[in-house]
Amino acid sequence: MQPIASTYATRTTTRLLDALHDRGNEPAWAQIDSRYRPVIAGLARRLGLSDADADEVSQRTLAEFVRAYRENKYDRSKGRLSSWILGIAHRTALKVHRESRRAGPTDPSLMEETPDEPTLRSIWADERDRAILSRAMDMLRDESSFDDRTLLAFELAAIRAVPAREAAAQCSMTVDQVYVARTRVTKRLRVVVEQLTSAFEEDT
Repeated sequence: MQPIASTYATRTTTRLLDALHDRGNEPAWAQIDSRYRPVIAGLARRLGLSDADADEVSQRTLAEFVRAYRENKYDRSKGRLSSWILGIAHRTALKVHRESRRAGPTDPSLMEETPDEPTLRSIWADERDRAILSRAMDMLRDESSFDDRTLLAFELAAIRAVPAREAAAQCSMTVDQVYVARTRVTKRLRVVVEQLTSAFEEDT
């Protein structure tokens, strides 16, 4: 049986929003949070905020989203949920940056220029893809089809670009086994990433 977290992870955003009409549906709320929090924090960091301020931005953005959604302020006919949240996140990042500057000296080069909308959307897409890959890897770790050694071999060879011979030594494998592990995990990972991307993007 697929874990509950994985089941919700591949639900479309539309289905999750429908589920959120039930305020007691904690798994749905948790999935919205886990889906968007790393993307929002990543966006804030790319805009020049510290890790602590980026975490604050993600917390405030999601809190604002919850409040506005419960007040029926999100109109699906007027645009994608991701665009709506991006707008909230950008405004919140600017506000947190101003607060940090009032609290004490900050790097004057940070956020000197407000990125235009295409740039913001490009940053958002990059951080979304990064979050999806991370979530996909977590889901593979929860599956029983791959042991830890196989996943480690894949991460070393395919993600960290460690030479196959070195990866084999670290994993107590042969070089051929590393290549097999990389091929097997890549095939499964591609499927999971496609599922998560489709779920994330179908939000209107």
